[in-house]
Amino acid sequence: MWCLPTVRPNVSEMFKCSSLHRFHSRTLKQPTTAIFSTTSSSPYLPPLFSVAPMMEWTDNHYRTLARIITKHAWLYTEMIAAQTLVHQQTNLDRFLAFSPQQHPIVLQLGGSNVESLAKAAKLSHPYGYDEINLNCGCPSPKVAGHGCFGVSLMLNPKLVGEAMSAIADNTNVPVTVKCRIGVDDHDSYDELCDFVYKVSTLSPTRHFIVHSRKALLGGISPADNRRIPPLKYEYYYALVRDFPDLRFTINGGITSVSKVNAALKEGAYGVMVGRAAYNNPWQTLGLVDTAVYGVPSNGLTRRQVLEQYQVYADSVLGTQGNGRPNVRDLVKPLLNIFHSENGNSLWKRKADAAFKECKTVGSLLEESLKAIPDSVLDSPISGCPEIGEDVFADVHSVLPPPYKAVEQQFMLCA
Repeated sequence: MWCLPTVRPNVSEMFKCSSLHRFHSRTLKQPTTAIFSTTSSSPYLPPLFSVAPMMEWTDNHYRTLARIITKHAWLYTEMIAAQTLVHQQTNLDRFLAFSPQQHPIVLQLGGSNVESLAKAAKLSHPYGYDEINLNCGCPSPKVAGHGCFGVSLMLNPKLVGEAMSAIADNTNVPVTVKCRIGVDDHDSYDELCDFVYKVSTLSPTRHFIVHSRKALLGGISPADNRRIPPLKYEYYYALVRDFPDLRFTINGGITSVSKVNAALKEGAYGVMVGRAAYNNPWQTLGLVDTAVYGVPSNGLTRRQVLEQYQVYADSVLGTQGNGRPNVRDLVKPLLNIFHSENGNSLWKRKADAAFKECKTVGSLLEESLKAIPDSVLDSPISGCPEIGEDVFADVHSVLPPPYKAVEQQFMLCA
């Protein structure tokens, strides 16, 4: 199994012979990650902040970069189809292997065949994921358009409950569901509650990650499904009210750490951020540990982050065969690390030109980072997120009526 070493290498020694050493201007600080006890069996802090699973984005390379920047955010894999794992049992490392530094990390599975999902969970067990999540929220026509899995599963909560039970029977870690608030015309609050109630009753699922938009399955693109259906945060907070024994993470339209904290302030158990964590990793992930979790910053600068990432990147270059991952694959997660900074456009142009000649990530960075001022490379992340509009301030005044089925259950038990 491919794995980074559990013990961190002596980075200073490694960079003495690295092509990056020529722009390495100071001794690299080694962050110390404390392991905290929580009320659950997990040794990690709770998922106040998690990075959403995103196809072709949250791969091993991005997650390695993310973990260098933040020590406490929960990371998710891309969605991996259960059938893929079942049919690729001689090649599981390609899909499931990750470095131990990436903990806490969640494996997201996709599929609707209960037997395949159970087998996939069992196959993933030796890799040591912290949770397994089932995708019931992807609106892509490739996933949901033919009624196979993704968000279309919300129309069959009984099947989801059976699938979650089967997954749980084949793992010893918590199982969770990621869903939307509805599908097409099945978008009432009571229908959402029916889904949550049935899944949680039929399985040990106690945590739902809820994208606060419904999905439209009329052939529109995933991008339009993130834009056209309106956000209904009131549905999310009503779930928190009506299912006090369950945990809910809010997702959708949350693009900054200040919005994360605003959602938590109003009672969210956790917040999941997607594209903002990829498109602006420094100003998003870089603030998570201090501004969300309230722990000291690791003090790293972007120069130091890139030095650590380069050690990883050049160590895995070409290790999967057929020249993959190549330099372009490994540099892709870095392309937004200077978002909105002086020199950002020039650095991207230099990096694009360097792909043609550079055979290592180190040599590409050495060539392209000349575009970035030292003041940008050597400044640690600023400690306070910008204060924006509080989109959750009045959410509790517009909650839908309480879920009647829950009221009836309470009356029966009284």
